[in-house]
Amino acid sequence: MSNDVAVEKRDDVAAERSAARGRITNRVLWVVQTLVGLDFLVGSTMKLTGMPNMVDLFDRIGAGQWLRYFVGTCELAGGLGLLIPAVCGLAAIGLAALMVGAVYVNVFMIHDSMAPVMWLILVSIIAWRRWPRTKALLTGARRP
Repeated sequence: MSNDVAVEKRDDVAAERSAARGRITNRVLWVVQTLVGLDFLVGSTMKLTGMPNMVDLFDRIGAGQWLRYFVGTCELAGGLGLLIPAVCGLAAIGLAALMVGAVYVNVFMIHDSMAPVMWLILVSIIAWRRWPRTKALLTGARRP
């Protein structure tokens, strides 16, 4: 019987450690989400207010200023969405799609910085880690 008690106690300790790691991971992810969300909000403000460097950037792209407004609006929605627990995973998926487009434009059209790759990686990690929440939102199920 003492072996059973020792095994049970060891399992309880392992479960507590796992739960603690999960809580720490969740907190770190929320810090990252908040910082990324705020950065997208700043970027959207720059685009939507027509800062000269953003107007010039979208002139270089050659698609017209409507694209600047579209991207700014998407970044605004995504940045806010990253801060809202119920939709943060969905917002990360949307921002990842936007960043795929930004990477394409930067690499193949304007030969500019590779910064969108970093944002693509970050929002992809957020989307992956928040997938259970997103799946529950999309299927109407309760979050696990």
